[in-house]
Amino acid sequence: MELKLARNTINAKPRPIQLDKIEEILLKDGQKIFYFDKENTHKDLVALVEYFEAKDFSVYLREVKYGLDEGDYMYEVHIL
Repeated sequence: MELKLARNTINAKPRPIQLDKIEEILLKDGQKIFYFDKENTHKDLVALVEYFEAKDFSVYLREVKYGLDEGDYMYEVHIL
């Protein structure tokens, strides 16, 4: 599964990341907070949460608003 990391600037394109890479980072660091772009579907993020919960990680997903517009948000996923 491929997800898109949050943009660093408004006009930038989101960078893709593979599920394998996320798992590799977690095995190395133990825990991590990832910020995903709004272009990801909620269904994909729920699948990400379920995948890591099945591997005995604790996963917290929330929507972070950074502006007043409805489209100014990203997803924060904290995996422990």
